[in-house]
Amino acid sequence: MNWLELDWAALDRLRDGFLHGGAAQGPYWKSVSALASYDLTYAERIGWKWDHVLRELKLRNWSPGSRTILDWGCGSGIASRRILEHIGADQFDTLWLWDHEPIAADYAQSRARESHPGLQVETVTPGFLAGDEPIGILLISHVLNELSAEALAGLRQLILRAGSVIWVEPGTYDVSRGLGAIRDALLDTFQLIAPCTHQGKCPVFAPENQSDWCHMFAPPPSEIFANPDWVKFGQRAGIDLRSLPYCFLVLDRRTPTLPDGWSRIIGRPEHFKPYARFLNCDATGLNLLTLPKRNQPALYKQLDRTKRPLVYHWSREDDKVTDGHALGD
Repeated sequence: MNWLELDWAALDRLRDGFLHGGAAQGPYWKSVSALASYDLTYAERIGWKWDHVLRELKLRNWSPGSRTILDWGCGSGIASRRILEHIGADQFDTLWLWDHEPIAADYAQSRARESHPGLQVETVTPGFLAGDEPIGILLISHVLNELSAEALAGLRQLILRAGSVIWVEPGTYDVSRGLGAIRDALLDTFQLIAPCTHQGKCPVFAPENQSDWCHMFAPPPSEIFANPDWVKFGQRAGIDLRSLPYCFLVLDRRTPTLPDGWSRIIGRPEHFKPYARFLNCDATGLNLLTLPKRNQPALYKQLDRTKRPLVYHWSREDDKVTDGHALGD
């Protein structure tokens, strides 16, 4: 598949379904050309979100605790291909793939085998999903707004069989808060690895925080803005190539590697002439903090320009930041 061969009828149909819930009304992977066109475009944008998540996990010193991956609801397989690229296919023995449409699982299997011929890549059966065999790393990506109550209950049972879970979703209000509710329901079973810097209940559910939701922004590769194919795609699809909001959840049965005292910035910092302002999440809850530019000009500038995950260790006087450093510095 190349840019001249894009199946625009399929892409338009898929985007309409994803935006308006039609994707949950039945099969939507109707052809290999639809999958290949999606993989080159929309799935690649999802891949940039996975890149950002996996870079953060590296900064947190997280590593796989299993040599087996299950990519659930795999679509074109972008999530599993990204984790294999970031961590290395030699760190795994088996990749399992499942999608409610076999054509998608077959496509993902073909792409994974092409990229990693030494890896055992298999599609799984409904019987496997209904069984009790342990699962190593469970990958879930961009499915939450498509799941019926019954399907979500089945997925929760699957999660309980996993050693670790990496789940990435769009950064919308409803989806993020839905993922947060699942997070809180699993606190007794798993340790929270990310995006959280603490193990407590999600503070967005406090009554005073009803307008807030946990979301981040992934930076797209800078070179796409000089790439005429991506520019034309953005114009034709009606999307802003600069904006990649997402939310995510990483769970593990092992102890988190991030020590106490860290914070996460929710959304994007706002920059004004004398100060930056941002919504901060840590063990104390959600707090609106300010960073005076005069006191910390370099940190002020970093918050405006960094492409790193916004995880920081602050020195504070009440709601004013006096100093801080980013994860990985």
